[in-house]
Amino acid sequence: MSGKFLRNGLCALLGLLACTDRSVLAEVPQPTVADEPLVVVVMDPLSDKLACDCVAGFAQRKYELLGQHLQRRLGRKVEVYWGDSIELALKDENAKRKTPLVADMVIGKHSVVLAEAKAKKLGLEPSAQLTGLDGATTQTGMVVVRTSDPALLVDDLAGYRIIFGPANCDEKNAAPRQLLADAEIELPTELEVASACSVAAQRMIDCPKDEKVAAIISSYAVPLLEGCGTIEKGAMRVIGESDPVPFITVFLREATEERIRQQIMASLTEVAKDSALLRGLESRDGFVPFGAEATATVDPDSKSVAEKKTK
Repeated sequence: MSGKFLRNGLCALLGLLACTDRSVLAEVPQPTVADEPLVVVVMDPLSDKLACDCVAGFAQRKYELLGQHLQRRLGRKVEVYWGDSIELALKDENAKRKTPLVADMVIGKHSVVLAEAKAKKLGLEPSAQLTGLDGATTQTGMVVVRTSDPALLVDDLAGYRIIFGPANCDEKNAAPRQLLADAEIELPTELEVASACSVAAQRMIDCPKDEKVAAIISSYAVPLLEGCGTIEKGAMRVIGESDPVPFITVFLREATEERIRQQIMASLTEVAKDSALLRGLESRDGFVPFGAEATATVDPDSKSVAEKKTK
């Protein structure tokens, strides 16, 4: 009897320990990909945190609403950061952390994000594009002169001083260079570059009245320059426009698991069904897969380009 009692007692004790071990393990959160926050970096120049609010209903995109939407649809925490570059957007947050954050999703100008990703080997790939209020996913470069300038067309710019945008902004550099090449306008070996549309336009306006000068600005910047008072209304006019290039693009990490990638893409597609979210993002059709709308690929050094009408 004593042996049987001892065996039963030992079994009961082992069973209790087993149950206790299971309960302890159950209380310890097991790390999974879904437990990690989805880190979103916004570089869109039309977002409310990167633009001024001078023009009603324009350049005030609220990406925190997109973050909330993604969090609901994906069932995981979403953290949104803003900046003119990925590094700047995460700089302050990373200063607080032992393990720096890595951007899982970046939303910004296609050429700007692409340039940073390539330079820093971030492993990002374009996956979707945000449509504008007109439904387009592209932008263009505008060639502008002062209103009193005699130039009427791009062909008239021979001998002009032309102020371009940075090399990583296709709409202000590569695309207009191609436009000018088609018009047989000779450019200097080293281009004059302004860091922003406002800088280029102001530099042009401030030139002596008799100086022949033009500037290249982004198509989306035209209403902002006058609306914000950077340029006096009617002080400049457009004499040419480049071919379109991709505008606001969503990049995802190449290392993103396919299942998660599909969930993210499905969540982005659903934005088109949410009228409040569309208003918040100043978008007509929400997000579309990258390349869904025809866009021009610009290579200013290529000789095999479609002829662009000038005169």
